[in-house]
Amino acid sequence: MSKRDYYEVLGVPKNAPEQDIKKAYRRIAMKNHPDRNPDNKDADHLFKEATEAYEVLSDKEKKMAYDQYGHSAPGAGGGHDPNGNFSDIFGDVFGDIFGGARNQGRPGPMRGSDLQYNLDMTLEDAIKGKTVKITIPTLCSCKECDGSGSKKGSSPTTCGTCAGHGQVRMSQGFISVQQACPKCHGRGSTISDPCGACRGQGRTEENKTLSVKVPLGVDTGDRIRLSGEGEAGPEGGPPGDLYVQMNVQKHKLFQRDGRNLHCELPISIISAILGDELEVPTLNGPVKLKVPEETQTGTTFRLKGKGVKTVRSAGVGDLYCTVILETPVKLSSKQKTILRDLQNSMGLEKNSPKRDSWFKGVKKFFDGFTP
Repeated sequence: MSKRDYYEVLGVPKNAPEQDIKKAYRRIAMKNHPDRNPDNKDADHLFKEATEAYEVLSDKEKKMAYDQYGHSAPGAGGGHDPNGNFSDIFGDVFGDIFGGARNQGRPGPMRGSDLQYNLDMTLEDAIKGKTVKITIPTLCSCKECDGSGSKKGSSPTTCGTCAGHGQVRMSQGFISVQQACPKCHGRGSTISDPCGACRGQGRTEENKTLSVKVPLGVDTGDRIRLSGEGEAGPEGGPPGDLYVQMNVQKHKLFQRDGRNLHCELPISIISAILGDELEVPTLNGPVKLKVPEETQTGTTFRLKGKGVKTVRSAGVGDLYCTVILETPVKLSSKQKTILRDLQNSMGLEKNSPKRDSWFKGVKKFFDGFTP
């Protein structure tokens, strides 16, 4: 009898991802396993057929060869012993269900947790760089017992449940898997005489003060990693890391966009009409900016090299100043009269070309408007 196509056996399409192939095999194997179906030859055949199909389709090289040559491909249709031990495949497919995995060795000491510290900085400090001191509450290795968790003069004892291996074999249904020892939690040892300072945990709560060198040009979202400055690991395990997260505060004058800065430049109507030379603030001190006559509101001037240098760029950005015309307030009667005389002396088309163009467009719109 000819063999069925492996994809047909598992009920998956040819382009199915690895996870779908595993799920399909798991479903068929659970349903047709011989331990669940004694004396059922059909179930036994389906189980072995699915196992053979999974063994090929779960291996990238075998799957590629099978897709090209079918059952005549090397390793397909006969490379697996149907009466052999399925533990290798079962350990891969079913190990995650029971929290264990095959061939696991005894785990080493647990690593401590990573920590994060949010550091608020002014724009000036972020751009120029600064060394700051921070204080963080954390779990440090117990000084009394050097992180072992055992009282001075004593030491941890070998776990009697797992004999120091840190793993025990558990049988659930028809599958036998290894998992961490429930008594020692995979450490292989237990503490019979705990340290009084840390109560056997090997760690105590402390406030730790650190100096953090912030490089010039950092921005909101940037992180600095301080290796080994996180929480100490339990029972002498290695410490985690500390991540210092940057948060650059809003500035009164400048808005930052990467390595460029932006600011608004309020000027009087007279300066905009006649032109002027104004003093503009930068992070390195004031500079002169020449505003040409007849400058319109919204005009942006670029001051090259007056921006910032970021941690990821070699050059310095620019400063962009956008002109905002400021309307005079609290005018006297005499000043208002002077402005009205000036307005009457100005021709709309000559002195206000944009306004004249806008009014012509409005008139044209309404002339063609039919209610």
